[in-house]
Amino acid sequence: MISGKIVAITRSKEDSEEFIHLITTAKAKPIPLPTIELVSKGEKIVDEFLTAIKNDDPDFSVFMSSKAIKLLFDTARKVSKFENIQLAIANTTVIAVGPKTKAALEKEGIRVAYMPQKRFSSVGVGEVFTRLNAEGKKVIIPRSGASTPFLAQLLEKIGLQVKEIYLYDVCSFRDASQWNEFRTLFSNNKVDGIIFTSASSVNAFFEIMLMDSDKKTLLENLQKTKVVAIGPFTADELKKFDLAPIVADVHTVLGAFEAIKNCFN
Repeated sequence: MISGKIVAITRSKEDSEEFIHLITTAKAKPIPLPTIELVSKGEKIVDEFLTAIKNDDPDFSVFMSSKAIKLLFDTARKVSKFENIQLAIANTTVIAVGPKTKAALEKEGIRVAYMPQKRFSSVGVGEVFTRLNAEGKKVIIPRSGASTPFLAQLLEKIGLQVKEIYLYDVCSFRDASQWNEFRTLFSNNKVDGIIFTSASSVNAFFEIMLMDSDKKTLLENLQKTKVVAIGPFTADELKKFDLAPIVADVHTVLGAFEAIKNCFN
């Protein structure tokens, strides 16, 4: 039973509302861990995106995170180009990687045409394009500069022409004081599980924890903890640290919660 367990997730409190609700309802204790910060590339991202749309005239636009959407639209509002961005995206066939990303687009007045049915990941996006017979079409993907090349390479293999626009970079969360409770519990082997939500969060977790802990001790403690990866790329990053994570079947917070819950049944 997960009741009474202590489970951390590598997201800020603000981004962990669903997780906190699920864990609390299950009578367990949630600990949100802000691992990464977004570093915007500035107001130029709006013009870069609009120029790419104008020059490349893409058939599709693909959105891989709600954060990318919020950043793009918030910046567009700031420079009075909200309607320009909205119209530019609306003139493409829009694909969202998952439900949260779809909801963020719809909040901005964008109609989402397609979303993966089960795998909310790059692989799921690839499956959507395979069903669409989109060979020879053009696609634009606004995303993080820390993203892996997997999606672009996958879509190119399918036969699409891919343009990626990097809206932001990521860095490790700088206010390590928010980790104090977790550090204390973790060092005393009282953290029962950790959910990792991205490859970037894995690297940031180790960077933050290794500030005052040696790697050997950290890994020993992690091996006593149930470690869940939200998806395969996150799992691959954890494996680089000699960990054997459980991978969520559905690559969402709910899917990861189900995976960690099953660990204790």
